[in-house]
Amino acid sequence: MATAALPVDDIRSEQLGKALSERYLAYALSTITQRALPDARDGLKPVHRRILYGMARLRLDPGAAFKKSAKVVGDVMGGFHPHGDQAIYDALVRLAQDFSVRYPLVEGQGNFGNVDGDNAAAMRYTESRLTEVAKALLEGLDEDSVDFRPNYDGSEEEPVVLPAAFPNLLANGSNGIAVGMATSIPPHNVGELCAALVDLINNPEIADRSLFKHIKGPDFPTGGILVEERESIFDAYKTGRGGFRLRARWEKEEGTRGAWQIVITEIPYQVQKSKLIERIAELLELKKLPLLDDIHDESAEDIRIVLTPKTRMVDAELLMESLFRQSDLEVRIPLNLNVLDKGTVPKVMSLKEALAAFVDHRRDVLERRSSHRLAKIAARLEVLEGYLAVFLNLDKVIRIIRTEDEPKPVLIKAFKLTETQAEAILNMRLRSLRKLEEMEIRGEHAGLTQEQKELTRLLGSEKLKSEKLIAEVREMDAKFGGKTVLGKRRTEIAAARDVAEMTALAEAAEEQANAVAQEPITVVLSEKGWLRALKGHQDETEAVKYREGDKGRYWFAAQNTDRIMLLSTDGRFFTLDGTKLPGGRGNGEAIRTFIYLPPEADIAAMFVHVPGRRLLVSATSGHGFITPEDDAIAMTKKGKQVLNVKPGIEAVACHAVPADADTVAVIGENHKLLLFPLSEVPEMGRGQGVCLQKYNASHLSDAIAYRSRDGLKDGNGRAFTATELKDWKGARAQAGRLAPRGFSKADKFASD
Repeated sequence: MATAALPVDDIRSEQLGKALSERYLAYALSTITQRALPDARDGLKPVHRRILYGMARLRLDPGAAFKKSAKVVGDVMGGFHPHGDQAIYDALVRLAQDFSVRYPLVEGQGNFGNVDGDNAAAMRYTESRLTEVAKALLEGLDEDSVDFRPNYDGSEEEPVVLPAAFPNLLANGSNGIAVGMATSIPPHNVGELCAALVDLINNPEIADRSLFKHIKGPDFPTGGILVEERESIFDAYKTGRGGFRLRARWEKEEGTRGAWQIVITEIPYQVQKSKLIERIAELLELKKLPLLDDIHDESAEDIRIVLTPKTRMVDAELLMESLFRQSDLEVRIPLNLNVLDKGTVPKVMSLKEALAAFVDHRRDVLERRSSHRLAKIAARLEVLEGYLAVFLNLDKVIRIIRTEDEPKPVLIKAFKLTETQAEAILNMRLRSLRKLEEMEIRGEHAGLTQEQKELTRLLGSEKLKSEKLIAEVREMDAKFGGKTVLGKRRTEIAAARDVAEMTALAEAAEEQANAVAQEPITVVLSEKGWLRALKGHQDETEAVKYREGDKGRYWFAAQNTDRIMLLSTDGRFFTLDGTKLPGGRGNGEAIRTFIYLPPEADIAAMFVHVPGRRLLVSATSGHGFITPEDDAIAMTKKGKQVLNVKPGIEAVACHAVPADADTVAVIGENHKLLLFPLSEVPEMGRGQGVCLQKYNASHLSDAIAYRSRDGLKDGNGRAFTATELKDWKGARAQAGRLAPRGFSKADKFASD
């Protein structure tokens, strides 16, 4: 008995880098061409194209009965798109949402979601069919207008692109993220696109700015007001990259006795109403909207969000500007016209190039449909000419059919017919052999002959093709353009003057909001680093409790709009926003949650930022310098290094320098005091500084700049006059002498 040969594994050696790069490139290419980027010709991604084609095969035309969405999804997944039913259904749902798509391609029956962000019902509960817009995209599909390719398993064929008698790419827009590239195309108004297309067909060399006269800007399904500068819109359309600022539409609704409220009737595109209201309510809770008292949703089928001002004296426009600044009542819609040119090559197109791609595609479809129709006419004329030959010799034809065993070749020879004509005559019904039928055939023959001449002329003339394309565009404009309910512009374009006024109002709103929102607070930092902000300006009392074993360290008055600055012992400055400090309830939060402070470092100073002020910073080594306070502001949690300290050295003091200060006082832990002119201390942005006081076995405890005529106060608040301190005057970097009798044993000066 022969032994079967064991299978041998096909193991090949290959470099890992090469294998990975080839496979990743294939994956990236598939993502770009098959999922993320739309085709410039019909504006569809493969999943959308397959859904429309699958629904067309099911004969779900606009006038037909609805069918379950599950049936559509099943057919599309089984025949063309084997990527999971939920992915297909999600795409179908979006095509049916009139708040997501400017010109819906699917008409839904049932729950297809809403602008609040609620999901659609399961596919077994909803029904769908095509819209008139989708029908326009599919028009001529069975007339050899586009190429077909095998589906994923080769059992059927699917269209590479749809004939697209509707400019879907710009009309409905598209969004997608691929490997290394993305696309973001906002929807536009079909009426404006049609006007631009007519001009482009008439003059392919037309300037971009001339097209811009027709296309004012995007037209979103949810309306709103576009507040972008016109030059900015033009630049975005010319380059294919840019963005558009879109605002909600609102109106002031007067009440009784001078009361009023603001009603928002349209929200920006792709903003979920529920999340928008939650965000505004959150800002109210955080007291970041001082002009607003309350918000509530009265929406039914139409959007109606009601805003109540704090008082009737509030300016409505200032209130709305503060909301535009802080919420999604104003959003920026990006433009990245990245599409597949001719279905293969990713390319960022300008508006003109995108329109030209559509026109070129429609011209190609026109030529293919005309050629297809000519072929059909030629075949039909051949048959009709055979019929006419029969009607002139009916008796002879009948005799041949009755007497001959093989009548076909005899008919061909007797009447000089073609194979096709003879076959058609033999398949003719007897009741067609009437005089009336002969007249109908002659009429049909004449009509087809005339149509054949017109199509031949059309294919031979670029001018006639352009006229035909313009006629198709105007027909589309009449069907879906600005004079129809569906095509009427929904997004208002703000005038340039209005945009400038809105910008000025926004700045005023921000200033007023900051001024009104200002509240007094008391900043408290405990010895163990627990931070909190008490309401109002409070004196330090025993009523304020700390954690067990902890006590107060820094306690000072501020405003919630202030910046709070800290100096750590490692020489870094940190900046905190007063509005973000934890409240006074409880024991506060750890300071290290707000700043990145190493375990070995501590806080050396803490104070309210005063713009334009100068600071004298010093380290235990006796070094220090003057630095502008504005330059020490830190924008990150890591802080900003200002005072450079060596290992074993720490930043120890930071005091404001009075405007007319003339003297520096330095005291060490050896209780030695030194006074010298302020002019001997340099101003620096960062560094170690200069030696302020010299030490042998001690270190600097405090350093301060002051006016000599005002005298010097120690840490206990006792004042020493210039006369009392004349013996302590010297030069910078001297050792100094023991402080005068009665000077604070803490070796500190009075704080600022």
